[in-house]
Amino acid sequence: MHNFALNEIIGYVIICFGILFDFFGVLGLLRLPDVYNRLQAATKCVTFGSAGILIGVLVYSGFTPTGFKAILCTVFILLTSPVTAHAVAKAAHNSGIKMAKETVVDHYEEDNNDKTVEDK
Repeated sequence: MHNFALNEIIGYVIICFGILFDFFGVLGLLRLPDVYNRLQAATKCVTFGSAGILIGVLVYSGFTPTGFKAILCTVFILLTSPVTAHAVAKAAHNSGIKMAKETVVDHYEEDNNDKTVEDK
């Protein structure tokens, strides 16, 4: 019989929460209506899901070489994922990809209209 240490149990719980976020992110990719909503689901999935799994690995393994790699990967994900999602959304909008008909607000279009009015 294996006796689990507290850090192993907490690590497993955090990893399970990360997997749960990843699962809901995948559901969002499958179910949401347009590229912008899917991009939001994918970004949350990567940011909270994968980062959660890596934090769980850190808690489980401690400050070992594996733990330090988990910290570095988590920092990288937290810094790059939102910036990448913004760049992809801006590129999709600039290339004319339409939003879902249920979309209520288009801040990019409002910003472009404001700039056009100011230029006149």
